[in-house]
Amino acid sequence: MKFVAQRVSRARLTVNGELVSEIGRGLVVYFGVKTGDTQAQAQKCAEKIANLRIFEDGAGKMNLSVRDVGGEVLLVSQFTLCGDARKGNRPSFTEAERPERANALYLYAAEALRAQGVPVRTGVFGAHMCIDQCNDGPVTILYEN
Repeated sequence: MKFVAQRVSRARLTVNGELVSEIGRGLVVYFGVKTGDTQAQAQKCAEKIANLRIFEDGAGKMNLSVRDVGGEVLLVSQFTLCGDARKGNRPSFTEAERPERANALYLYAAEALRAQGVPVRTGVFGAHMCIDQCNDGPVTILYEN
């Protein structure tokens, strides 16, 4: 399981021109599920996202989490994170989980994150999504478990 978390001041997700999700200050998290990933890994990712200390405190140090600052998370399923581009120029997606299982783990991670006390908005699994985000910093964290 992999995720990329980006600190944002705002983000909007649309599908076919229709607004699906919108957040203010918080994180946009692109979430990839690999073959064989488990609910335990999704739970660990949710805990990591909720507790990542990547927001500045009063002294200007990155010492606060999205929960600490009252932020939100836009969680977006993204199988392309599981792509392997080491050989050739066309990525291989053989490590990506089957869609039905990947969606179940994505939804599980969203619920696990909500259980951490973080407001979560989601994308539409499998849809062609357009995401407009204003990166803050920028701060981008890559995590894999």
